[in-house]
Amino acid sequence: MLRRIANRIGGYCAGLVTVALITSFYVHEPVFKTTTIVLTYLLAILIASTIWGLGVSIMMTLVATLACDYYFFPPVGFLTMEDPQDWVTACSFLVTSVIGSELSARARRQAQVANRQRNEMRRLYEFSQHLLNARNPIEMLDQIPSHIVETFQASAAALYLPGEEFVHHSGTSNSRFDLVKMKDVHIHGEFEIDEVQTTYLGPVRLGTQVIASFGVQGSPFSMQTLHSLSSMIASAIDRAQAIELVGKIEAARENERLKSVLLDAIAHDFKTPLTSIKAAATSLLDDLSFNKRQRGDLLEVIDEECDRINHVIGEAIEMARLDAGEVTLQLASHSVRKLISAVLEDCPNVLSARSIRTEFHAKSSCVLCDLFWTKKVLDHLIQNANSYSTPGEPITITTEEKDGFIYFRVSDVGPGIDKAEIGQIFEKFYRGKNHRYRVAGTGMGLAVSKAIIETHGGKLVAASEPGHGSVFTFNLPAAAQTTEEVESTKAAGTNDEVPAKKAS
Repeated sequence: MLRRIANRIGGYCAGLVTVALITSFYVHEPVFKTTTIVLTYLLAILIASTIWGLGVSIMMTLVATLACDYYFFPPVGFLTMEDPQDWVTACSFLVTSVIGSELSARARRQAQVANRQRNEMRRLYEFSQHLLNARNPIEMLDQIPSHIVETFQASAAALYLPGEEFVHHSGTSNSRFDLVKMKDVHIHGEFEIDEVQTTYLGPVRLGTQVIASFGVQGSPFSMQTLHSLSSMIASAIDRAQAIELVGKIEAARENERLKSVLLDAIAHDFKTPLTSIKAAATSLLDDLSFNKRQRGDLLEVIDEECDRINHVIGEAIEMARLDAGEVTLQLASHSVRKLISAVLEDCPNVLSARSIRTEFHAKSSCVLCDLFWTKKVLDHLIQNANSYSTPGEPITITTEEKDGFIYFRVSDVGPGIDKAEIGQIFEKFYRGKNHRYRVAGTGMGLAVSKAIIETHGGKLVAASEPGHGSVFTFNLPAAAQTTEEVESTKAAGTNDEVPAKKAS
C-alpha cells in the first residue's frame, strides 16, 4: 500500500517537473510559435498518461494551460486571456489533452487486462498440466493447494473435501482457511471475496452439485479465472474418485479371481494326497492282517501326503501375509557360506540326486537379511532347479558383491524357460506350460520368493536359454564383516562342490 502511494506521488511530481522543464525551455527560446509549444505540452501529457495514468495527465493539462496563458499568450506575464482566439486555443488544448489522456489511459488499462488474462490463461494451462500429469490421482488431491501456490504465485491455498475434518493447506498459515469457513462455503455454494486482502473462497461445482470448496490468497483473480479453477479442481476430484472406484472394482475382481485360482490350485494339489491318504486309511481299516512293515508303509504314505497338504497351506498363508505387509523382518548379519550350508543341509533329496557347486566371488562374506525367510528363498530356488533340470546335471550357486549388494545366482542345466513365459513365472499360481502336469506344485513358490526379496529391498529376476538351463538371481544388502569372518573367508577359498550323496 505504501509503495503504491509513493509511486502515485512520484508520478505527480514527475509530471510537474516535466511541465516546468518544457516551460523553461520555451521561455528562454522565444523563436518558437505558440502552436509548437502547445503541441509539445500535448505530447508530454499523452506520454505521461501512458506511464502514470489519467490523474497525472489531467494535472499536467491544467498546469500547462496556466503556463501557456502566463508565459506565451498575450498579454505575457498575466493570467488573463482577452482575445477570444486565446480562449478557443486554451479550451481546445484542454479538451484534446483530456480526451487524449483518457484514450491513452483506457488503452493502457485494456493492455493490462489483456496481459493479466493472458497470464491467467497460461497459469490455468500449467495448472491443468499438473493435474493431468499426476501419476497418482489420489495423492494429487493433497497436492492441489501446493500446485495453486506454485502456479499462480499465491501466498496460500486450501482445499476442503466433504466428509473430512481437516483442510488440505499449502503456503503461509491463514485463519481465513479454517475448517468452519471452508465448510460454510461448501454448504452455501457461494464465493466469498475480499479484494483488500486478496482472499478468495469458492465452491467446487461438478454440474449442479457442490463437491468441495477451495481458497486462495495473495494473488488477484478475476471471476472467470476463479470459475475455471473451480471447474478444473472439480474435474480432478471426479477423476480421482473414478480411479479410486475403478481400483476398488478391479481389486474386488482380482480378489475373486485369486480366490477362484487358489481354490482350483489347492483342490488340484489336495486331490492326489487326499486320494492316497484315503486309500491307505481304507486299506488299514478293511484288512487287519497287514504285517508290521506293511502297516508302516501305509502310515508313511499318510504322513508324507499330510506334509504335502501342510506345505500347500503354508505357502498360501505365507503369500497372504506378504501381500498384506504383515511380515516383520528380523534383519541381522549372516555369513554367506553358513547361509548356503544351512540351506543345503535342508535339501537331502537334492544332494541325493545331483552335486551342487558353490562359487564365492564376493569380497564381503556377510549379508544383511532375515535368516528364516532368506533360507526359504534359497531352498525353493534349489528345489526348483532340481525339479526342472536334467537328471544328473549339477546345480551351481554363485555369489558376488556389487554396489553394496550380495548377488546370489542359482543355475541349472535343463530345458530352460520359454521367453514368452519369463515375465509370467513370478505370478501367483502360474506354472510352466511344459511342466505343469509333470512336476507337482501350486505355482506359488516363485511368487512367495519374489515377495520376500522385495521386502528385503532387493530384486529377484530370471534368465533362461531354452535347451541350456535357467539362472535365477536375487540380491541382498551386504553387511560388515567381523575379523573372525574375514579370516574364515580367506581360509575357505572361493569354490566348493558338494557331491551328490547316495540315496539310502
